[in-house]
Amino acid sequence: MFRQNDVSESVLCEERGFPLLLRSNSKSTSPAQWIAQNQQKIQQSLNQYGALLLRDFQLSDENDFREAANQFIPTIAKYMEGATPRTDLGKGTYTSTEFPNELSIAQHNELSYVTQWPMKIAFCCLVAPEQGGATPIADVRQVLAFIDKDVRDKFDALGWTLVRNFGNGLGPTWQKSFNTHDIEEVKAYCQRAEIDLEVISEYQIRTRQTRPAIRRHIHTNEQVWFNHAAFWHPSSLCPIIRKELVSQFGEDALTYNTLYGDGSVIEDEVITHINEAYDKATVSFPWNKGDLMLMDNMLVSHGRAPFEGQRRIVVSMGDPVNSEASMS
Repeated sequence: MFRQNDVSESVLCEERGFPLLLRSNSKSTSPAQWIAQNQQKIQQSLNQYGALLLRDFQLSDENDFREAANQFIPTIAKYMEGATPRTDLGKGTYTSTEFPNELSIAQHNELSYVTQWPMKIAFCCLVAPEQGGATPIADVRQVLAFIDKDVRDKFDALGWTLVRNFGNGLGPTWQKSFNTHDIEEVKAYCQRAEIDLEVISEYQIRTRQTRPAIRRHIHTNEQVWFNHAAFWHPSSLCPIIRKELVSQFGEDALTYNTLYGDGSVIEDEVITHINEAYDKATVSFPWNKGDLMLMDNMLVSHGRAPFEGQRRIVVSMGDPVNSEASMS
């Protein structure tokens, strides 16, 4: 049990066995102080549940969130190789992905394609949407278990490859993604990060990186499904949009594309199967204003549901992990 008697515990989704819901009965408990006083138990609970949802704590604004996030994530990560638009609010706090309200965002583990990714993520709801707008989460231990053995074994043997094309006007520029306007800095970063870089023009570059699809969790030693293979596969696009983009740019010049680690094409039906595994493992719940979700990024993926009205979710991430520490 946690230290404070005024915080009750329950499992939000009994069927899936997570996340752990921690509700303040007094509604005056500072989340920052509570996190500081319960560090060991929080880590133990993260190892078990993957995600903790703090509800009815005294959290009303961005500063309250930042104080709590700094207790949960002492080492804030720099957002490198970013792929989605978000606003840097300073001191390690960002807006959640700024994507059109009517679109959903599929399940993914944050920055699974980099060589140093954030181990911890904190989400906070400052404005709850009128309708929809959940941040559905999935236990990627369960996702791995739901994937057929032959699919798992192939990805385990080959890994997966991400190909990104910058400068075609459909995604972030390389300057935005790599946080620099100096191509020499990008070359140096790519060399350190085991990324093949092709400079096409002053504005266009192509990157290719191959990563394991299955990782071993550094704390629990469990195998987890940890990749963006389905997220950025062309079959995940709307069929009409996919056809139009391929006709304009060709498969090789899509903003994002994923392959098996040997460069062969991942079959559409395999991606469908993987997405079905995510669906089976997913838990969704409506946000309440002041909700704070603490997550282990290697155990739990996240997405976003479409919504109506205003929605303000802020996020911090950090506690970086090197890829060598989690080889399958």
